[in-house]
Amino acid sequence: MKASARSHPIQGLIKYHGLRNPKLRIPYHDSISVATAPTVTHTTIEFGDFEVDKASVDGTELSGSSLGRILSVVDEVRARSGVNHKFRMESLNNFPSNIGLGASASGFAALAVAACDAVGLKLTLEQISTIARRGAGSAARSVTGAYSLWKTGHDDEDSYSYQIASEEFQMAIIVALVPALKLTDDAHKEVLESPFFHSRLAYVHGAIAEMKSAIKRRDISRIGELAEKDSLILHGITMTGTEELILWRPETVEVILEVKRMRAEGIPAYFSIDTGATVYINTEPDHALEVEERIQALGIDTMNCAVGGSARATDEHLF
Repeated sequence: MKASARSHPIQGLIKYHGLRNPKLRIPYHDSISVATAPTVTHTTIEFGDFEVDKASVDGTELSGSSLGRILSVVDEVRARSGVNHKFRMESLNNFPSNIGLGASASGFAALAVAACDAVGLKLTLEQISTIARRGAGSAARSVTGAYSLWKTGHDDEDSYSYQIASEEFQMAIIVALVPALKLTDDAHKEVLESPFFHSRLAYVHGAIAEMKSAIKRRDISRIGELAEKDSLILHGITMTGTEELILWRPETVEVILEVKRMRAEGIPAYFSIDTGATVYINTEPDHALEVEERIQALGIDTMNCAVGGSARATDEHLF
């Protein structure tokens, strides 16, 4: 009972913040993301006669709450399949983790797909997304990949993700890497105390409809505009919670200002920032190299990404 899977991390286009049900990780509203390639998490899991459950990520063995999040996914798979064996899991990222690139999303997505495959559960990607969601909310969208919408739902069964456009619709995503520790769970708790949180709830439903329309029209500029505005609103409520969490770094602001300069010069570039300091710059594929060179000229490392597909099983095992 061994299986492996690969999954892409995601950039939130219309992001979510705050959890109505922290245990099941059900949010207050729908959200939309785009998967980023070639960044990928590769995970192998085996169920067997092991003494204890063991999991490692990038060579580091997990324990405590980190292992607990793994168990929240694997225990659901064991419960649905009737398999009671212990497991061994190894996961590798080909990109830096914990700097706002969505490693938890791709990690739990790959884990859910691999675990279901290992025990023989025949589920659709939408159904698997409800399992992955237990480890990290954004993992639901990483399972279905490309351009995906995560329905908030009301319970464990109807809070799932589905794809609204495939990776055939490509846009360029230049990632400006700004290392900084991010504490997503802390941020989710914090936003509920922001005086602007309920204003965001009123705003976000219209933003979801607009983003879906822009994606269906393949309007990269409108997608960029909406994601940029949503980033500012999201970080505004993060900064105005009880702890006033400021996740940006000076380099974050430097990139934002450079993106605005590029746009003033007629280059279709738009920034997007998830929970962290790293910045995504969304642009037309023909402008990718130019945008990347402008960011590198600031002394900031970059990654040149495109739109990735859904999570999928692979025969290549890590052990």
